[in-house]
Amino acid sequence: MTENTYANKSIKCTVSNCENHNNTQDYCSLDCITVGTHEVNPTVCQCTDCENFVAKSTCK
Repeated sequence: MTENTYANKSIKCTVSNCENHNNTQDYCSLDCITVGTHEVNPTVCQCTDCENFVAKSTCK
């Protein structure tokens, strides 16, 4: 598992099971992210996605 100690204070994130999540704070450890959608015509926030999401590995 990656030790993400960098917290980009410009990108808040509460998805703790993402590899890019800071290990101690609710921030992303990336310099920038891409937000996309899985809908043709998004109308609510649930239609948007962080395209940089990577599920944390269960292997150590």
